[in-house]
Amino acid sequence: MLLKKIIFLLFIIIANFLLAQKKKKIDTVYVYEKVIVYDTVYVTKPIRLKQNGLLFSELKVEQPKFIRNVYKKEIEKQTAINKAIRKKIRTFEYGIEAGIGLKNSSWGKEISNNKQQFGENIGIWTSKRLTAVPLTFMFSADIYYWNSSFDLDANKEETYLDGFYFTEDHQPLLFQKFNNKHFEYAIQLKLFYEWKNIRPYVGVLVNRNIYKMQFLVPKNNVLDKLDDFKTTQNNLGFSFGLQYRIFKRFLVSVDYQQYEMKNVSLKNSSFDFDIFKTNNTFAERKINLGIAYTISK
Repeated sequence: MLLKKIIFLLFIIIANFLLAQKKKKIDTVYVYEKVIVYDTVYVTKPIRLKQNGLLFSELKVEQPKFIRNVYKKEIEKQTAINKAIRKKIRTFEYGIEAGIGLKNSSWGKEISNNKQQFGENIGIWTSKRLTAVPLTFMFSADIYYWNSSFDLDANKEETYLDGFYFTEDHQPLLFQKFNNKHFEYAIQLKLFYEWKNIRPYVGVLVNRNIYKMQFLVPKNNVLDKLDDFKTTQNNLGFSFGLQYRIFKRFLVSVDYQQYEMKNVSLKNSSFDFDIFKTNNTFAERKINLGIAYTISK
């Protein structure tokens, strides 16, 4: 009986629940949202400062590094240009030179068996460059020392020059010694044509050869005094050659020189004497190799 009551009660509860579910409706809900944005503005009042001996450091404007570099390069460039201009317009130079050479004299050809003399030289030079054309004038002064190619000594052996000679006033001279070892002094004026490092030239020269010959001369009408007779005449000639610049200040050269000797006059303080009377014109020829150094900057 109790069981029937419980079952009946559950039936009623379930029936009510089902009826309640059938009556339920689904509603649509619309939500409207309004957004309000407010800006916040902060207002501050300026602070008034009272200057009371304020000290400020001096303002300095520093040049940027890359500008300094450009400026420095520009100065260096301008300096190089000015240096090149000064070098280009420089027309005056001076320096020193030295060299070696060979010499051949027609007057002593038979005595020396046609042997050439070997010599050395040293000198100074100055030049003037013409600006309009590639030409340069050079003036040089040189001292040559020529070694002997023969040696004649009448006291040791028989020579070509043995015997007595007579001056114009008929004073006797007895030959003793002679060789062609001598000093030579020369000045030249050259004209150079400049093409790159090559400088061909022609020139004129004046020189003096100091040959010495020893004779016994009379003293109180007796031949017992040994005295030297020297050449004193100047000779005129020409030259031509080639210079080549190997470094900025160094030049090498090769040149040919030739000049005429009008008689070989030998003199001392008491006598004038011409030993070669049969032919009074002789030629001397030289070939020289040299190196020159420019001193001027």
